Amino acid sequence: MTTAPEAPVPLRFLSLELTTRCQLSCPSHCYAQAGPTGSHGSMSLTDWRRVISEAATLGTTTVQLIGGETLLHPHITELARHALDLGIRVRIYSNLYRVRAEHWELLGHPRLELATSYYSDDPVQHDSATGRPGSHTATRANVLQAVRRGIRVSVGIIDLGGGQRVAQAQAEMEAIGVHRVRVDRVRPVGNAAGGVLPSVSALCGRCGDEKAAVLPDGTVAPCELGRFLKGGTVADGTSLASVLSSDQWARATAGISRRTGAICTPDCAPNDDSKCAPDKPGPCGPAQD
Repeated sequence: MTTAPEAPVPLRFLSLELTTRCQLSCPSHCYAQAGPTGSHGSMSLTDWRRVISEAATLGTTTVQLIGGETLLHPHITELARHALDLGIRVRIYSNLYRVRAEHWELLGHPRLELATSYYSDDPVQHDSATGRPGSHTATRANVLQAVRRGIRVSVGIIDLGGGQRVAQAQAEMEAIGVHRVRVDRVRPVGNAAGGVLPSVSALCGRCGDEKAAVLPDGTVAPCELGRFLKGGTVADGTSLASVLSSDQWARATAGISRRTGAICTPDCAPNDDSKCAPDKPGPCGPAQD
């Protein structure tokens, strides 16, 4: 276990990748390489609760719960409510393929934001991107359900190329009342890497800047897409503050090029003023109050 001093480390945004299990496979672009055979990893409920509590002491204002398919995790409701009880805003990233009644109740919390991915207004294109027939129908229906319930929902569209109907998908989501729609390019990480080792050039340039991600095995990385930059682990009981104060974390983040005009993926949870949207200039920062 590391003995790094637990100095107060600024941490505005923390992403917790709870699982790599997912009903979809997204064969061409899933950075987490999630799918039906994925697992919930080795982090226990106690481990995740501890990390959330530690994040609160570090000043974290937003915790993102992501997967895999987050709603498949058996403790998603308890973890979300734990963060909310600590005064932290929660962002749940779901594929919205299946939503149970208890999840709709959770998603209706006033300090919780829902996010999802959408690929095309054409069901064939969308289902091809997800690797799951029927996913377009299910996701679109649940986006509509969320809007009808007054749930704050945002949509990320990853442009896979090849004639994908990105503009039409964006227009469709905006027309049905989605409050925020963003488009991003595919990053060469995970399934999109094509067997090539990932590079920091794939990142937006703000990974690790007052933000971090914890993966299902407890590995701490600068963000989900920067999962190949291992900054330490909390799985052995090491505190989050110790990891973020460690030499290993410093080395993991040192090579990230700090670029202005960066565009973050939807998973980066940029500021609500949409500074990171493709049509807006300026650097991308983590979510803030």
